[in-house]
Formats: sequence, structure tokens, C-alpha cells
Amino acid sequence: MYDYLIVGAGLFGSVFAYEANQRGKKCLVIDKRNHVAGNIYTKEVNGINVHEYGAHIFHTSNKEIWEYVNQFAEFNRYTNSPVARYKEELYNLPFNMNTFHALWGVKTPQEAKEYISREIANTYTEEPKNLEEQALNLVGKDIYEKLIKGYTEKQWGKRATELPSFIIKRLPVRFTYDNNYFNDKYQGIPEGGYTKMIEKMLEGIEVRLNTDYFSHKQELDAMAHTVVYTGMIDQYYEYCYGALEYRSLRFETEQLAMENYQGNAVVNYTEYEVPYTRIIEHKHFEFNTSKDTIITREYPKTWNLGDEPYYPVNDEKNMEIFLNYQMLAEKETNVIFGGRLANYQYYDMHHVIEKALNTVKQECQKKPEVCCKKGSI
Repeated sequence: MYDYLIVGAGLFGSVFAYEANQRGKKCLVIDKRNHVAGNIYTKEVNGINVHEYGAHIFHTSNKEIWEYVNQFAEFNRYTNSPVARYKEELYNLPFNMNTFHALWGVKTPQEAKEYISREIANTYTEEPKNLEEQALNLVGKDIYEKLIKGYTEKQWGKRATELPSFIIKRLPVRFTYDNNYFNDKYQGIPEGGYTKMIEKMLEGIEVRLNTDYFSHKQELDAMAHTVVYTGMIDQYYEYCYGALEYRSLRFETEQLAMENYQGNAVVNYTEYEVPYTRIIEHKHFEFNTSKDTIITREYPKTWNLGDEPYYPVNDEKNMEIFLNYQMLAEKETNVIFGGRLANYQYYDMHHVIEKALNTVKQECQKKPEVCCKKGSI
């Protein structure tokens, strides 16, 4: 018998497995894919670590979480500073003084604030009914039409006037010449890629890849006292309340015989007519000096059952369905649900780690014997 069967070798499952193993618990980690690390998986191709499931930049202001991940990898100093391309125009993100100068020629924060205020006043709606009206209320017409509208419509597969206003609660507008996308104190990419970081977490733990939980559920469940499930919660309950909705992605990756394709790790394409939302140039995440480069175009797509789910559609209809599943999950006595799919919530990586560690703490409170070896976190 195993103490824990952990379904999914992604970030949540791997952190939980590491912590349980540290406490002397016997774990079996399974994953239906042929690799560990879930969606943060990086694959080395000709000396370049390729982010196979989209760009992942680690960032946090939580010192404990930062120190925690640095047990497993040394992080470089990469700072996320994406560039937005609208037709033949280039703008810095997030919206900052460099962006405003490129848009309007303003040079001081006061000039920028006055310009944005005039823009907002021209289109202001008292009670915004959709995303377009909400965005115009926040930043005005120029920023909305060039940097938000097309990108958002591609990402969600709907026109902005068809999307609810709550999708955009606020937009980061900074009146400094700072292109750092995140405000967090700590930021970087693990040297050698995320896969090595996860492999270090899973050292000494039994891992079975190419193993579909639902094809062998009864047999696998019988092998452990407790199941830690990180997959889709609606699939676990055989879609009894209906399937939850997601947006999915398609990736188109190619190797190019040139040292530098776009000069930046991430370039967003905000024009609606360009079918992809961004191009990733992987070598720039780790300051790689290879003679060749590898780029990935990222295409949003409609999610169908069987596709990889990336972004939950947390609208009123789907949240009502999820709450039904959540009530079932709360009645379970030997199943733990964790991670973005089981919680139907988009998480950044530091959130996933924090939630996994908190789950272990809860296990310690319910089952003190879990902490019998090396103490609680």
C-alpha cells in the first residue's frame, strides 16, 4: 500500500509528493503524459530549453515560496518585459511611460495622465455592460483599440462586446519608464529549465508515466490510503453535472537558422487579423547564445472534450456547475483535490506551490501522523 496516490506530476502534485516523502510517507505519482512537470514542462532541443506548453515565468513576493523553489533549482535574473506589436507599431508592456510616449509623444507622467483622462471622458459609460465598455472606462480608446481589443477577442474567441465586463476589473497603468511586467520582488527562470526542477522534487519517489488514471481507476485507488487528484474535477465525477468550459491553445514551433528572431522572449500580436496571440523566442528566457533559435507561435482555440484545458471560463454558468462538483469533493474522506484543474481556477505558479504546501498543513492537522518524521512546514 502507498500512503498517497498522486494523480498528476505537475507542480501541485510534485510539491505534495516531495513534502509527503520528506515525512516518510510512501507515494506513487502517475501521469498520463510521457513526462513530468505538467504544463511547465521544458524540453531541451539543440541546447535551448523549449517551454512546450507556453511561456512560464516564475514570480512572487512571498520570500518563503521563493526560498522554497530555490531548494530545487538556481534561478536566473530574467525579467518579463513583453513587447506588443500592432500592425507595424511596437509598444512596451505593461502600459507605462514608454508606451504612452510611443502612442502620443508625451514625456511626463502628468501629460500622460491628462491624455488618458481626456480619452476616458470621450467614451465613458456609467454602467459598463461588456468588456469593451469596461476597458474604455479604464484606459480610453487608443490603448483599448491597439493593445487590448484584438488580443482579448482572440484569446476568448468572442468579440469584446459579447464578453462580460468583469473579465477586466483593472488594467495596470504605470507612470514610470519601467518595462518590468510584474511588480513582484522575486522573478526568474530556473537554469536548465523547469523539468529539472520538478525531477529534483521527485527524486526517490516512484513515478509512473503514460498511465491514465481513469483507465485503471479502481485498481489504482485500491493501492493507496489517500488519492491526491490534480485533474479536471468534472471528469473525476464523470461529468454528472455537465462539462466545465475552458479555452485551449495550439502551439506551432520551428527552429530557425539565425541567432535572434525578434530580440525578446515574448512579443504579443494585438491585431485581431493575426491569428496567433504571441510569439515566444525560448533562448531569451535563459540568455542563450546558440547560433540557432527556436520560436513558438501560440494560437488560442475553442476547447473540446479531449483537448488540453488551459484557461477556465469562470463565468456565472460555469461557476454554478463547478460549485456542484465542489460540494461533492467536500464530502470525500480519502480524496484531496488540488491544482488549477481540480479547483477550476487559473493560478500562477507561486499560488500553486502555496496551495500545495497549505494542503500538506491541513493534512497534518487532520492526520498528525503525516508529520511524524520531519515536522510540519
